[in-house]
Amino acid sequence: MKITTKELRIQPGKIINQVANGQEVTITFRGKALARIVPISEQQIDHEKEQISIFGMWRSHQDEKSVEETVRELRKGRQF
Repeated sequence: MKITTKELRIQPGKIINQVANGQEVTITFRGKALARIVPISEQQIDHEKEQISIFGMWRSHQDEKSVEETVRELRKGRQF
């Protein structure tokens, strides 16, 4: 599907819905292709969730202190 930058500005919701349904959208500016919006595959979404997830971020932390001790130490602030 090809759309112009003006159509993108006027109807972004409809275009996002098209992409969500699996359709690729090419954005044109003055008749030339400028950008493409493509849906993310389920495999990419799962992989990104693994990388972004904050849960278990201390799992591979090598520090001897517990999370509570580290947070307490960070909240102390400067000591002059």
